[in-house]
Amino acid sequence: MLTPANLLRLPYTPDLTEGGIAYALRSLAYSFDRPDTSPYNQLRRTVASVAVELAFRRHLSQNEIPYEVKAAAPFTDHERFDVHLDGRRCDIKSFFISNRNQIIELRRNPSILLNAPALVPSDQHARDGHSSKDLYIFAFATGLTAASQADLQQAISKGQPHHLVHAMPREWRKPVNWNPLGALALKSESAEELLVEISGQDEGRQMKRKTVSLSPGTKVTVSESFYSITSLHVRRVPEARLGIRCEALPAAHVISPFEWGNLWVYGMDIFLAGFVSYEEFGQRASMLLPNSKTFQYERTRVKNLSLPVSKLKPMQRLFE
Repeated sequence: MLTPANLLRLPYTPDLTEGGIAYALRSLAYSFDRPDTSPYNQLRRTVASVAVELAFRRHLSQNEIPYEVKAAAPFTDHERFDVHLDGRRCDIKSFFISNRNQIIELRRNPSILLNAPALVPSDQHARDGHSSKDLYIFAFATGLTAASQADLQQAISKGQPHHLVHAMPREWRKPVNWNPLGALALKSESAEELLVEISGQDEGRQMKRKTVSLSPGTKVTVSESFYSITSLHVRRVPEARLGIRCEALPAAHVISPFEWGNLWVYGMDIFLAGFVSYEEFGQRASMLLPNSKTFQYERTRVKNLSLPVSKLKPMQRLFE
């Protein structure tokens, strides 16, 4: 049984968001499309999730706790790596809290996390590749986002960091046929020069990037051999449209000034709540149906297995 003193609070530093963004952009080539949600909301959740994993590794290193990092199990994408403690794989389940009222309450009284549910989607728990000795570690990260245009402009005016991305459509990110896209042509209608970073994959599905400078109204051709284009990144908000075309696809893709998403997560705190073994979680957890309201979600989207955070084991015992 956990007590408030068992909650392990870790600092959230900007480099964690940077690492999360790097992974989130790579994941665009492998992630599942969810038609009922914004790709940028999904990407920001990925950023926060990876930030927690990086903070966990940093805590282990700073406290000289031995661990190994190994390629993830086959049912996850090949970019993912898991932490192993004493030969046991740690599967970190983290939840991003961005509601201002919840953040204020958590900072005042972190013990409210004890009443939250530790959730694992039931289909994930049932997948092949688990060992009975695997560990679920549950964590909560607090932070804000600047998702709307108004919030983004306010963040920029205050000199806060931002990372503007346009996620490309599926036919660009995951082409049906794995062939070269051919020469790329880009054109900006902005009144000033625009630097654009193109992210995609090469023939061996390795990540590939190319930065081009777009003068106003001038078409620029890129002869680099991309097999997919996953995203475009700009350092400032374009005030006009940007178009990109390739030889392999019939139509150009045109991006309006409002179709750029800010992936930066303005993180505050990370709470490592507790852990439980995969086997014990399966034995003790109860079923939580979709559309249930929980501490971390307005409504759950899928069927989950649920165990109160208060019934987890303290992280200190794991580190010992």
